[in-house]
Amino acid sequence: MEQFVSILWREWILFKNKFVDISLSALIGPLLYLVAFGWGLGGAFMASGVRYTAFVTPGIIAMNGMTQGFGVIANDINMARIYQKTFETVMISPISMPVFTIARITANMLRCLYSAALIIAASFLFNAGLDLDWYFFLLLILNCAVFSSIGFIAGLCVDSHADMAKMSNFIVTPMSFLCGTFFPLDRFPLLLRKIIEFLPLTQTVSGMRSGVNAALSFIPPLALLIWLVFLIPVAIILCKKAE
Repeated sequence: MEQFVSILWREWILFKNKFVDISLSALIGPLLYLVAFGWGLGGAFMASGVRYTAFVTPGIIAMNGMTQGFGVIANDINMARIYQKTFETVMISPISMPVFTIARITANMLRCLYSAALIIAASFLFNAGLDLDWYFFLLLILNCAVFSSIGFIAGLCVDSHADMAKMSNFIVTPMSFLCGTFFPLDRFPLLLRKIIEFLPLTQTVSGMRSGVNAALSFIPPLALLIWLVFLIPVAIILCKKAE
């Protein structure tokens, strides 16, 4: 427990020292999406029976959790391994690799939740009408944890910063546009839709939109938990191999 808290404390110090930069970088992209789709298209279109602003805002929040969850920790781990060589310091320290893995993923998840809080606050300016109940926040937490785990794994597997950009193009960019963030999934052919429904971002977006009162409301959190149960052991194994 002491090792876990120590790693979280280190990440908190780094976060506090770069608070302004982190806040601006987390907010600027989603805010532009909200301006474009909230003020630009929000009043002109309907999607799935609701105003487009109300439809797209949960997708933007979930997508931001994906980009922040994946990108921050993946680049941090990759830079520490390949360029800064500070990852080796962790390897020779008395910190166990399972504790290090879970602590880093947890710290990154908390940072993602902070980014999401900024976007949720900004969404009130656009009258998004979010249903901010416990189910919404459960999905948000699981989404941030899943993509933090994927980012941690990517940071350990990729051997150059250029390849990290390619990894992001193969993981983050397709899910940003294919997982129902900006338009309903029923526009896709049936076979492609069934494949997309397995992706974690799809489950998060659909769950946030449908809410806890939907008939199959247990499926999105269960799917994200399954992803997490699979990804955490993989991350720990790869971290031990790096040791």
